[in-house]
Amino acid sequence: MKVVFFCIPAHGHTNPTLGVVKELIKNNHEVYYYSYESMREKIKSSGAKFIPCDKFDPQTTLTKEDKDKIAKDLVFSTNLIVDMTLGLDDAILKEMQELKPDVIVGDSMAFWAKLIAKKLNIPFVSSTTTFAFNKYSARVMKQDKISFFELIKSIPKINKSLNRLRKKGYEVKSMLDIIGNDNNTTTIVYTSKYFQPYSETFSDNYAFVGPILRDVTTPLEKSDIPTIFISLGTVNNDNKNFYKNCFDAFKDETVKVIMPVGEEIDIKNLGEIPNNFTVEKYVDQMAVLQIADVFITHCGMNSVSEALYNGIPLILFPQTAEQKGVANRVKELNAGIFLENASNPSDIKNTVMKVFENTTLKENANKIKQSFLECGGAKEAAIFIEKKGNLS
Repeated sequence: MKVVFFCIPAHGHTNPTLGVVKELIKNNHEVYYYSYESMREKIKSSGAKFIPCDKFDPQTTLTKEDKDKIAKDLVFSTNLIVDMTLGLDDAILKEMQELKPDVIVGDSMAFWAKLIAKKLNIPFVSSTTTFAFNKYSARVMKQDKISFFELIKSIPKINKSLNRLRKKGYEVKSMLDIIGNDNNTTTIVYTSKYFQPYSETFSDNYAFVGPILRDVTTPLEKSDIPTIFISLGTVNNDNKNFYKNCFDAFKDETVKVIMPVGEEIDIKNLGEIPNNFTVEKYVDQMAVLQIADVFITHCGMNSVSEALYNGIPLILFPQTAEQKGVANRVKELNAGIFLENASNPSDIKNTVMKVFENTTLKENANKIKQSFLECGGAKEAAIFIEKKGNLS
C-alpha cells in the first residue's frame, strides 16, 4: 500500500513524522515524502522515498523581511499558500494520479496537501505538530481586538486570492477551509489529551498520540551544579542583546549554562563568554534536556514537548502568537512562568531562581510527562493512518 506525506521545511514539523514513517514501512507500506532539500537526509534515513518540492514554493526565494511577514500578515501568507498550491497543481496532481496513493498525510501547515487530497478524492490525514485548532482551543492564543479587526479588514483581499484556487477546481469556501480541521477530518496530534487545550471538544477522528521523539545517540553527563538551558529555537533566534543579558545574569552564579544561538549570530560578536557558559551555533537539544534543570525557551511546540517529556519546568519567552499560545497552556497547567523583562539581567536571573525554589512547577511538569508516556506514540499514529486508508 502507498502513503504520501507532505511537509514544510521545519525540523519541528518533520521530526515527529519520521517515527510514524518508520512504523508504516515496518508494516510493509511504501512511503513517499514530499518535502525540501534541507530535510532530504533525515527523511531518507527514515526509509521513505524523498521527493523535493522546493522549486514550487515561493517561500524559498523570500527575503528575511518577507519571511517575517508570514506570521503577521494573513493576506501575504494566503497568497503564498495559493501560489504554492497552484505551483504544485500540474506536476503533483499528475504524479498523484500515476502513483495512486491510498492515503495522503499532510502537515497542518502544508495546506496544499489537504487541497490536493480533496481535489483528487484521496483519503486525507492531517499531521498536527502544534495544538489541534478549533474555536475553543483558539482561546489560548488570546487574540486582541486590534488583531481581530485587521483580520476582518483582510477578508476581501483573501477571497480575491482564493478565487485563483476556485478557478482551478479547488473547493474552497473560505480561509477556514484551508487552515482549519473540523471534527470530520482525521487528525494526528503529537501531544496528549491532558496537554491539549479543550481536548474534550474534539471528536474520535482526532488521535492524540503524544510527542514522538528521536533517541539520543550521545548522552551528556549531568553536572553537580544546576544546568540552565537557553534556546530561542532555529527561526527567530537573532537576538544578540538577549544573549548578552544572559551572560550578565549568570556569569557570577554557580550554574552551568548551555546556549545555542543559531546561524544568524556571529559568536565572536557576543564579546567575552563567561567560563560557566557553553555557546554554540547548535547543540543536541534532546541530549541537553536530559541533563537540564530549567529551560528558558521560545515556546515552540517541539521544544516545549521535549522539555516536558523530561519533566523540566519552563521559563516562557515566546516570540510569535503561536508560541504564546503554547506558553499560555504551560502557564495554565502551572509547569512554567513567563519571563517578563528579558532586557534586564536581574529579572532573567530572578525568574530562574523562582523556578528553582518552586517545586510545584517541577511536579506539574512531571504530570504532563506522565500524560505523554501514556500515549500510543508512533504505533498508534500508524494504525490511525492505516484505518483511514484501509491499509490494515
